[in-house]
Amino acid sequence: MRFPVVLFDLDGTVVDSGSIILASFRHATRTVLGREIPDDVLMRGVGGSSLYAQMLELDPDRAEELADVYHVRNRALHADLEPCAGMPEALARLKAEGRRIGIVTAKRREVAELSLGRLPANGVTFDIVVGADDTELHKPHPEPILFALAQLGAEPAQAAYVGDSPFDIGAAKAAGTFAVAVTWGGMHPLDTTLAAGPDAVVSTAQELLDVL
Repeated sequence: MRFPVVLFDLDGTVVDSGSIILASFRHATRTVLGREIPDDVLMRGVGGSSLYAQMLELDPDRAEELADVYHVRNRALHADLEPCAGMPEALARLKAEGRRIGIVTAKRREVAELSLGRLPANGVTFDIVVGADDTELHKPHPEPILFALAQLGAEPAQAAYVGDSPFDIGAAKAAGTFAVAVTWGGMHPLDTTLAAGPDAVVSTAQELLDVL
């Protein structure tokens, strides 16, 4: 097989979470700051720096409160979270082929597990889940991907990393893995993700399987 290890971003790649992330940001900023912030400003750091770091950018004096209000709203909205089209089946196919699969996300591990719990119970288990609290540095730095590979005892050349944001592609390339951009995330302008220079671009789960 071409890539015995396949690592995935979570939001906008495996789970269709863009709408609940945006809703959570809107709720937090309206509740805590009492003002409207443009959606593109709210979403520009999603998938890269930690949530707290993103809130620092919005208001350094109230970042912790913003993050707390965000988390409460976001947890409640997980009841409506759905997987991205075709991804449960694609993950099952990769596991059936004997690949090792993992998640490398900017979410805290506990929130990532909550999201993964929304995937259909099709017998797929992840060999590694790396959250924002597992590494000091975050995407587009390669540390989270390299940490996952180290835990799996795998080399970068054996792995592909799949994501929807420029942070994902930057981290994948810096780590030395094969960088796959998916077009279905919807949280970042596609041209910014493509500008990061992915090795492959896919628009469906079947196309993803074809390049892996």
